[in-house]
Amino acid sequence: MRQPLETRERRPERGGGARRRSVRRALPAPAIALAALALLCGPAAAGSRVGDIARVQGVRDNQLVGYGLVVGLTGTGDRSAGFATQSVSTMLEALGITVPPADVSVRNVAAVIVTATLPPFAKAGSRIDVTVSSLGDAKSLKGGVLVQTPLRAADGAVYAVAQGPVSLGGFGAEGERGNQETVNHLTVGRIPSGALVEREAAADFLRGGRLWLTLQQPDFTTARRLADAIAEVAGPGRAHALDAATVAVSCPDTTRDGAVRFLAVLEELTILPAGRARVVINERTGTIVAGGQVTIRPVAIAHGNLSIRVGTQTAVAQPLPFARGETAIVTESQIDMRSDGGQFTVLNEGTSLNEIARALNAMGVSSRDMIAIFQAIKEAGALQAELVVL
Repeated sequence: MRQPLETRERRPERGGGARRRSVRRALPAPAIALAALALLCGPAAAGSRVGDIARVQGVRDNQLVGYGLVVGLTGTGDRSAGFATQSVSTMLEALGITVPPADVSVRNVAAVIVTATLPPFAKAGSRIDVTVSSLGDAKSLKGGVLVQTPLRAADGAVYAVAQGPVSLGGFGAEGERGNQETVNHLTVGRIPSGALVEREAAADFLRGGRLWLTLQQPDFTTARRLADAIAEVAGPGRAHALDAATVAVSCPDTTRDGAVRFLAVLEELTILPAGRARVVINERTGTIVAGGQVTIRPVAIAHGNLSIRVGTQTAVAQPLPFARGETAIVTESQIDMRSDGGQFTVLNEGTSLNEIARALNAMGVSSRDMIAIFQAIKEAGALQAELVVL
């Protein structure tokens, strides 16, 4: 989609040069840049959207927290939490009722911590979900109602106010002789749309006429590709990769509306992120995840009574007679495994770790054994990837 546009600009047109120059003078420079971006983006090529692999600095979530009371419980509230009785006394005093803390029974009240996430560009009057967690020794928050609770950010300002019935994802039952049956957690609940936003959080994404894009997975190659892709459509000198995670972009239109339009176009660009060879192992669950870029060098493995040889053979593929094909070199992976602990040999080249995993799965090798095998391959220096053990 990009080459035809360049060809059309360079092709001389009979008698149309002056008219084309007059049109360009009539349009402001930001409008020309945005129009070129829209034409050059076109259908997405193979790769990932910039909006999916990068975020704009200054556009972020904000964490909110508050302390409140859940009332209306059926005897499952706090029993010995002194701060709960003090909180009830303070709340009643604010409502015009003076009750000493010693005279307050909190069996039906639970002190809770209320947390929420304020998304970027949340406007005053919109609603967000909140999570309510017991702070004392309450047994259950089932049937409780959260009393009006201010939610503050790290700067101490109140950004939202939460209130409403608490919804639990479980239940519990207790018999006369102490028998109990509990499903899920009873001291943590949610209030969908339970907080009302009272104040907007600042989102300053355009500073000094520049935008900063941050990669979700920092990588020098990906940052360079992102800067090159932006410079190709927005013009040379518009984008610069500052490090493995940050790309600075000069905005052609520094107005608020122009910056939003420019970002909308940038998010639709597609690049091919550089893959990182990595094997992630969770020993607690026996989970193994290997990327497609993982390969191994020639190696021979014997695990218990299991013998493995891995490698590849190179062959020459000839096209059929009178065909328009070309002679090509074809690499064929070979994996030979024996369960009798016999002798084995090693071929010259390595093979894909994914192929080894599939072969091991076909033989019924447990995930625990696979973890031990992969760790041994890494220690032997044959695993061409980063090994991450959770």
